[in-house]
Amino acid sequence: MNLEKILAISGKPGLYVLRVQTRTGFVAESLLDGKKITVNLKSNVSLLSEISIYTYEGEKPLAEIMQKIADKENKGQAISHKEDNAKLTAYFKEILPDYDEERVYPSDIKKILNWYNMLQAKGLVVDEVPVAEEVAAVVEENPAAEVKAPAKKAKAKKE
Repeated sequence: MNLEKILAISGKPGLYVLRVQTRTGFVAESLLDGKKITVNLKSNVSLLSEISIYTYEGEKPLAEIMQKIADKENKGQAISHKEDNAKLTAYFKEILPDYDEERVYPSDIKKILNWYNMLQAKGLVVDEVPVAEEVAAVVEENPAAEVKAPAKKAKAKKE
């Protein structure tokens, strides 16, 4: 799952897609209603690709957790983020058994499930192609052409 250009903007509902960078900030498009907004550099913005969840062994990237939810739900909708806290924590325990219960709050779980369901509704929940397979596919499409070294320039004669 690629979360590279997906943003969460503090104080704004939903998720946004980064569209254009400007001199004073950037333009983002809402996944909820498709409206474009300008965001200045002073806003508190989080890239979903930079978010991690605390576990007892370290931190897990949000993309891995979203992929686990997608695998569990066969890329369908997850449970609603509006369920009671006990049900949400039990569900999250199935997804990530070793998450740090003292540092990951029910509000964090709600946010993750809400984000997942938004991305799923927009068709953005897809399998990540491993880099090695991607490179192999490109190599198969473009067989190695004969590589020629650039011709050497002749030195100018001094008179």
